[in-house]
Amino acid sequence: MQVKSAVLRESGLDTPYAKSQPIQIETLELDAPQQGEVLIQIKAASLCHSDLSVINGSRPRPLPMALGHEASGVVVETGEGVTNLEPGDHIVCVFVPSCGHCLPCKEGRPALCETGAETNNAGTLISGGNRLHAGNEVINHHLGVSAFSEYAVVAQNSVVKVDQDIAFDQAALFGCAVITGVGAVVNTANIKLGNTVAIVGLGGVGLSSLIGAVSAGASRIVAVDLNEKKRKQAKELGATDTFNSSDENSSDQIREATGGGLDYVFETAGAVPAMEVAYAITKRGGTTVTTGLPDPKHHFSFPYVSLTAEEKSLKGSYVGSCVPARDIPRFISLFKRNRLQVDQLVTEKITLDEINEGFDKLAKGESSRIIITF
Repeated sequence: MQVKSAVLRESGLDTPYAKSQPIQIETLELDAPQQGEVLIQIKAASLCHSDLSVINGSRPRPLPMALGHEASGVVVETGEGVTNLEPGDHIVCVFVPSCGHCLPCKEGRPALCETGAETNNAGTLISGGNRLHAGNEVINHHLGVSAFSEYAVVAQNSVVKVDQDIAFDQAALFGCAVITGVGAVVNTANIKLGNTVAIVGLGGVGLSSLIGAVSAGASRIVAVDLNEKKRKQAKELGATDTFNSSDENSSDQIREATGGGLDYVFETAGAVPAMEVAYAITKRGGTTVTTGLPDPKHHFSFPYVSLTAEEKSLKGSYVGSCVPARDIPRFISLFKRNRLQVDQLVTEKITLDEINEGFDKLAKGESSRIIITF
């Protein structure tokens, strides 16, 4: 079948993207689903920094590539061997497919699936195949999904069935921002009632972490960002304190205001300066958790002795240490009971043709989540 898709053919073009137009809307050929795959109609897809990092070249991927990974939709057709999904099911896409056979999968950690990581880096589905073409030219898949498209073929383990009473534009957020941010709080850090928390970087993932900390019962939540608008939004979502990270002595200010730092600090910006602030405001005996995906060439340094002398911990959190099939439904259940204010993350809805302008806004930090609706 033929589908309209957002295709990136060259990364690292100058901003504004509205002028350089790195993403082109093309008509591609989409193959039918094969063994263990499903054809889905995309209903809503979010713009995320993981897409932006491919566009700006900080995370190189094989090009040309059909972008997009945070999305929701409806199952249209199933391939052979698919028994847990059927046409008409509503789904949320997951950007790390799991093979179920490698050691991390056997240990119950599908976010760290080795096969999924390899095929995501290669731009294929987890089977190793490609289903998108422009004539004889193969178009690579972004994170096994390629959601900025009218339709997509994905592995059955790249989607999770969800209730049909949640709007598609809200459901899409649970595929990346919510499971990454909320998951970092409740899975990776496993915060307890009354713990103190800071969030450094208030994008979609950072605000999701904040929402998760509120739901988990954190007694104090410090929100840190350069952007005044985002700090204001953090206050509305439950932050008890906000600080401007561009202030030269912001770390000292936060330590003084919190009596030496916080129990858990979440760095969600994927930037070395943000990580430096996060580690600095983690109290003695506290834990710094990072969900950021910086340029692989960037390095973060810290006083080695602090790990021992201050008993600090430093942890990474990928996909919120989630088991998507378990966590997406339970997070949606909390949302439906007004325990997770996820709908507050959406700042704008656009069409597929407005995608370059949308990424300009995301790059400038003007929006938390921009949703493409189909």
